[in-house]
Amino acid sequence: MNNYQRINPATPKNIETRKAYLIGGGIGSLSAAAFLIRDGHMPGRNIHVIEQLDVFGGSMDGAGMPEKGYTARGGREIEEHFECFMELYSFIPSLNDKNKSVLDEFRQLNIEEPIESHCRLVQNQGEKADFSSLGLSKSNAMELAKLHMLTEEALGATTIGKYFEPSFFETNFWYFWATMFAFEKWHSVVEVKRYMERFMHLIGGMNRLKGILHTEYNQYDSLILPLITWLKEQDVCFETGCKVTDIDFDFSNNEKVATAIHYIKNDKNEIINVKSDDIVLFINGSMTENTTKGDLDHAAILNRSEDKGCFSVWEKITKKSSDFGHPEKFCSDIDKTKWMSFTITLKDDDIVFPYIQNLTGDKPGMGGLVTIKDSSWFMSWVVPKHPHFIGQPDNVKVLWAYALNMDVPGDYIKKTFSDCTGREMFEELLYHMGLQDRIPEILSHTVNVIPSMMPYITSQFMPRVAGDRPNVIPAGSKNFGFLGQYTEIPKDCVFTVEYSVRSAMMAVYGLLGLEKQVDPVYPSQYDIRVLINASKTCLGIDKLPLKNISLGELLKYSELGKLL
Repeated sequence: MNNYQRINPATPKNIETRKAYLIGGGIGSLSAAAFLIRDGHMPGRNIHVIEQLDVFGGSMDGAGMPEKGYTARGGREIEEHFECFMELYSFIPSLNDKNKSVLDEFRQLNIEEPIESHCRLVQNQGEKADFSSLGLSKSNAMELAKLHMLTEEALGATTIGKYFEPSFFETNFWYFWATMFAFEKWHSVVEVKRYMERFMHLIGGMNRLKGILHTEYNQYDSLILPLITWLKEQDVCFETGCKVTDIDFDFSNNEKVATAIHYIKNDKNEIINVKSDDIVLFINGSMTENTTKGDLDHAAILNRSEDKGCFSVWEKITKKSSDFGHPEKFCSDIDKTKWMSFTITLKDDDIVFPYIQNLTGDKPGMGGLVTIKDSSWFMSWVVPKHPHFIGQPDNVKVLWAYALNMDVPGDYIKKTFSDCTGREMFEELLYHMGLQDRIPEILSHTVNVIPSMMPYITSQFMPRVAGDRPNVIPAGSKNFGFLGQYTEIPKDCVFTVEYSVRSAMMAVYGLLGLEKQVDPVYPSQYDIRVLINASKTCLGIDKLPLKNISLGELLKYSELGKLL
């Protein structure tokens, strides 16, 4: 937003007696609580965050001990123009220095230790692969340009595999894109379009991960913990062990008013009666719902339970209003939405981490994702900055990896990735790194390898059309809104923390009627300098050959062309 919009909104009427019930303990609810306090002037004691588990933070997790091993299901690729995210953390105090914000420390870290990969791709068991260009043919580049021009309505439920020609999937662009964002060929090409447009300013440095930002520790310790700490200081009520089962509504007068929340706690059915001027915000889906974990000698067993947590509640309330979306589009095909990550904990290691740094030329935390081009499992790894967890000893280090091809045999371990123990996953990774001969020695220093099987981790990418995701504030809603990755937010991208924080800002500002603008999505796709740089990068050229093209011809199919 521009500075003219950076206001302290007027206090809403009766805000001191109104209550907010935030269903789900993820970043969507936590950021909504923060905006309710700062911008909505709601007393913290009136805000209730309701969670089934005993830990808050949703998908942004990170836990463990040096003796048993650490685990984090994933990381967060953050960039400078996550406007709502940056706004949130600009007023959340640092845990280390109350005179600084989380944003202050985060920015300083990335100035001093910026990510720039010197080894984005490897092959042939520890050999650097060429990653100097995107490797797109002119035909491939034109497919991307056409995708930019087409509307989401025209694309409909088209998949990535159906839109692009087969050669596209052999390009470096696809290796970079698929592994950075976890895209599969059966996912929605509309999401590729949104990512391309939303992050067009990063395409020029995509091969080196320039512009990607990182945190000091894992996402829980660096982002969730300081946010929860501040919210508790504001007297926000955190309710654990509460399994929400349904939400009641009054639909009279073409309005939608939440009237009650049903939940189970300690095996007892409970109900919260909601007043018409209270607020109910619901995270209607979780990417990490029904996660299961394994360990060094046990595989993570895929959970196919019909109880899908918040997805099941979403399914229930959609029967009450068609404006609440279509959850079945996202959570009904686990084999297309699952994948696994695994977290490796090593003690007194003098082999793996020195070897990786020598191979990549990158210090821990500063190289980002490394993808194995010829891995049958399509594996990638990340070496985070050490320590990755608060209190992690100096002689204990952590490595994170994941794979996209779940159900094919490995190249060293002749089992599917889905069926492997943590030990087997690590052995396959070491083989591809070029450390096959040292596997026994490395395993003797391995504390644990913890696989995390996530049935719905890419469910937000499944093909969809307008109306499948509900609006943050559904039509006619007076006190109810949706939060998170399964809401419809024009121009923004799912599978980002920004999307969840933006949904929270939209819900709070909208339902409280605040005269404050939600930070707009960064419009890099409309910057001619960004467009030219992205075009040159995709075409692999230094200058665009525009000598014999008229301005009218150049702008013919663009927004400027329509205006002219």
